Amino acid sequence: MALISFDSFSLSDGSPIYSQIIRFIKAGIVAGTIVDGDEFPSRRALSALLGVNPNTIQKACRILEEESLLQSRMGAKSFIAVTAAQAEAIRVELLEADALALVLAIRRMGVSREEAGALLERLWDEAERRNEE
Repeated sequence: MALISFDSFSLSDGSPIYSQIIRFIKAGIVAGTIVDGDEFPSRRALSALLGVNPNTIQKACRILEEESLLQSRMGAKSFIAVTAAQAEAIRVELLEADALALVLAIRRMGVSREEAGALLERLWDEAERRNEE
């Protein structure tokens, strides 16, 4: 088991920082870069690393604990606790959220379902070609 790295984490505008931390953890679980048993950095260390208020880190941890993705004990290290079923549920959750945001953005631009479908197919094919290179 490894210590979770936040080296690739970057703050973005728009959503609360605690939500961005939760999404980073969930995306890592889905990608397989964060696995069951990985150690979560101490709240104090993560606060200093990210340059955010310790209460923000505490809020993210509390939500991860409530979702049964983080196990913490007073005075002890915290660890990711995730099953294959939880990882699959997170994958679906993130995929649906991203897809919904895309659909709403496309609809706001007045794009039809047919145009959107054709665009998605074209981009999907383009992405496959790039992966083959």
